[in-house]
Amino acid sequence: MLHGNTTAKITSQHGLFYDYLINTFSKDFAKSYLDANEYAIKNIKEIIDTEDIDCDFEWQDSYVYTDMNDEVQKIKDEVASVNSIGFPAEFVEDTSLPFKTLAGIKFPNQAQFHPIKYCKGLCECIIKNGGDIYENTKVFDIDKKDGVYGIKTDTHTVHAKYVVLACHYPIINAPGFYFLKMYQETSYLIGFTTNSNLFNGMYINTKSPICSLRTVPYGDKRLVIMGGSEHKTGTKEDLSNCYINLENRAKELFPDANILYRWNTEDCIPLDKIPYIGEFSSLMPNMYVATGFKKWGMTTSNVSANIITDMIMDRENPYFDTFKSTRFHPIENGTEFVNMLKQTTTSLVLDKFKIPDDTLSSIEYDEGKIIELDGTKLGIYRDKKGKYFALKPICSHLRL
Repeated sequence: MLHGNTTAKITSQHGLFYDYLINTFSKDFAKSYLDANEYAIKNIKEIIDTEDIDCDFEWQDSYVYTDMNDEVQKIKDEVASVNSIGFPAEFVEDTSLPFKTLAGIKFPNQAQFHPIKYCKGLCECIIKNGGDIYENTKVFDIDKKDGVYGIKTDTHTVHAKYVVLACHYPIINAPGFYFLKMYQETSYLIGFTTNSNLFNGMYINTKSPICSLRTVPYGDKRLVIMGGSEHKTGTKEDLSNCYINLENRAKELFPDANILYRWNTEDCIPLDKIPYIGEFSSLMPNMYVATGFKKWGMTTSNVSANIITDMIMDRENPYFDTFKSTRFHPIENGTEFVNMLKQTTTSLVLDKFKIPDDTLSSIEYDEGKIIELDGTKLGIYRDKKGKYFALKPICSHLRL
């Protein structure tokens, strides 16, 4: 893969996000989220400098833009919200993109790099300091005995006091129930060269169809990385045009675009849009999780590393509560919860299990619960109008 299945933007600008955070949580919460990611940018640069990692690091401004009239006010609201928590975001109309934009929000002093080269440098640092790294070993289960975890592979069991599930999607289903608290989304990317004049900065638009753009060093040229064509993983989509749509857009903007690379990636999207970082479950002490990065894993992975390291070392971390992984309040984003659910009360799954009326009535309006019926766990949500939705939590790599 050219860039490890990612656009590799190192930024605290995660779409139009901070107005949402302020309105959904609080201004202090939004500031904590911003500060955590801004610290991550500086910490990544510090690691690169300290370990002398050659990974094409570049400072870049980051933009969320629109060419649609009905999105302009959203950008103005976002600028006001970000400024209100002390960050110097700017409202802009013109960018260096090869097409007209109506509005944009600029985050100065963000960055980008080559993530594979960066990870290689981190691995070399670990080995230099006496660590061991083992690859091509699949973990298929974890159990616990006498306070020690047994991490089972196909040939051996590794014993450890501390375990970190930093594997994109948690491989353990219960407790934790992360499958009920997030979903997967697939995006597509292409890399191409062009002789046209290129833009400065990193860009993503406000509204689907998403178009993410940045450039990277490529020999004596720059390679343009364009992403988009996103959809929920596993849905019945016509996938035949995902790359074609991107390629057509690339050639519309750059007629001589020479498409060299194509790849796709899956991201975990939390229902409340906040990553899950910290304790995997209160029932499993010393096991930690980092997941739900919602497409912004460059900074969020660094946030995760610092939070979990501090937890293991019994140190305070100022951002622990912001990303607390054992929270369960998906109804903060009820629309996404409903979108994720697979069944309704009129469906076969609920007919089959015949959920008692008193069980359903115990669920409040705009509330979700996990219940167990005849040995099977179900996720039930009752919307604001009293309609019930249910998720049958069965996945090919989970065992419920």
